[in-house]
Amino acid sequence: MVFLQKMQGIVVKSTGSWYRVKLESNDIVDARIKGKFRTIGIRTTNPIAVGDNVFLEKENENFVISKLGERKNYIIRKSINLSKHSHIIAANIDQALLLVTIEQPETSTGFIDRFIVTAEAYHIPVVIVFNKLDIYSSKSQQKLEYLSSIYSKIGYRCISVSATTELNLDEVRSVLKNKTSVVVGHSGAGKSTLLNTIEPMLDIKTSKISEVYEQGKHTTTFAEMHELNLGGYLIDTPGVKAFGLIDFEKSDLSHYFIEMRAVLNHCHFNNCQHINEPKCAVKKAVAEGNIAEFRYNNYLSMYNDDEEENYRGKGY
Repeated sequence: MVFLQKMQGIVVKSTGSWYRVKLESNDIVDARIKGKFRTIGIRTTNPIAVGDNVFLEKENENFVISKLGERKNYIIRKSINLSKHSHIIAANIDQALLLVTIEQPETSTGFIDRFIVTAEAYHIPVVIVFNKLDIYSSKSQQKLEYLSSIYSKIGYRCISVSATTELNLDEVRSVLKNKTSVVVGHSGAGKSTLLNTIEPMLDIKTSKISEVYEQGKHTTTFAEMHELNLGGYLIDTPGVKAFGLIDFEKSDLSHYFIEMRAVLNHCHFNNCQHINEPKCAVKKAVAEGNIAEFRYNNYLSMYNDDEEENYRGKGY
């Protein structure tokens, strides 16, 4: 005789074929998904992501995810698996922390802008955390200050920290408190060190920058959710090399650049794409220094579907 029990929970870890789910009882179980999830037209490598609310069935001793709950939002990028369409990094999040380094390794503004444009599209606030403040030369420090001033002026909160010396980590803790946050950054940016310092109980594995990273190899694309002692939840994601855009209409792209959105109504043409059109308010703002040239160049790169890793914006 088959005994069927139904329950609800939240996905806290994904391993590809198995999902770890925290039940409403606070028990954590391992579950598989029903085969139909792979055939209902969701063009992603992972039909269920960390942070998803799910419904489960327990058939004897086996747990099966039978239904996906409604999503508040999610953060998504182009999948490295060419046979699929996209990869959902995390779902149902309050904010995203983008970890940026000026060197060792360098985070390009192309990566930064692709991430925050995606977050804008899915209504997810972004906090930019500049790490490794303790190792920068005066030139790198100047670049950090310039980028921080640009993104702060646009409206993004920027925090400069050192995970190794614990400089300004209290500010990061205050940002994380009582919220569900996803943390994203390049491999080698110091994310694991940062998170372990903020929450020592996490004991996330750390490693030095390796030749594997320098060669542009990708690591696993799975994420894990951790409960924080200071309140809230943190979704740790493995380092990513590039952040490919998904399902963007070119005509909508400028709306996800906050400083461009503020002047769009002043363009002469309603359908202005801010490239070759006359009397374009965006190009005027760039010429007058009210929109950073590198941001505009990154906009052009995205508009033209250039690959991020093959493009570097002028100046920065």
